[in-house]
Amino acid sequence: MKLAVAGCGPLVLMLMTTVLTSTGAVPVPTPLGTLLGARGCYVAQFKSLPPQEMEAFRRARDALEESLLLRNWSCSSRPFPRTRDLRQLQVPERPVALEAELALTLKVLGTVANSTLGAILDQPLRTLRHIHSTLQACVPAESTTGPRPRGHLHQWLHRLQEAEKKESRGCLEASVTSNLFRLLARDLKCVADGDLCV
Repeated sequence: MKLAVAGCGPLVLMLMTTVLTSTGAVPVPTPLGTLLGARGCYVAQFKSLPPQEMEAFRRARDALEESLLLRNWSCSSRPFPRTRDLRQLQVPERPVALEAELALTLKVLGTVANSTLGAILDQPLRTLRHIHSTLQACVPAESTTGPRPRGHLHQWLHRLQEAEKKESRGCLEASVTSNLFRLLARDLKCVADGDLCV
């Protein structure tokens, strides 16, 4: 009888560990990718966009650049400086930065789509909205309600907010247009790669 009880020891320990872990009573480190997937954050699908999507973005970019050449504009700041790199941020901060970048891009291109470029921007805007809504599931709730971001992330978000307030529409269009492929090919891929983006 004592032997039967003693033999159950490891089983009881395993059961207790499972119960405590699943209830959150014991802190267990969880990889970021697991947390993101559990909340419906499936950005891995955006590691590379299909060729037809990229071609639609190329056509949109060319049309935007052509329309910008017809206007005279000057910018006082650069919302997307060349020196910025998502790898400067901690892995959990990257989706927050990219989400803000996408939000500004959608806002600016959404106003352009109401002009003569509506047809050519239709598919790229649909794709960007889909990416943005998927990415929103990756952004922790506390990033909007909790303590203010610090360090590089704070500077990143502040720069985007200031540009939106201070820059002309033409300057924002130019900045978003010139940043479009870096957003898709580098920033989005970095967030999709998670810990592997170093």
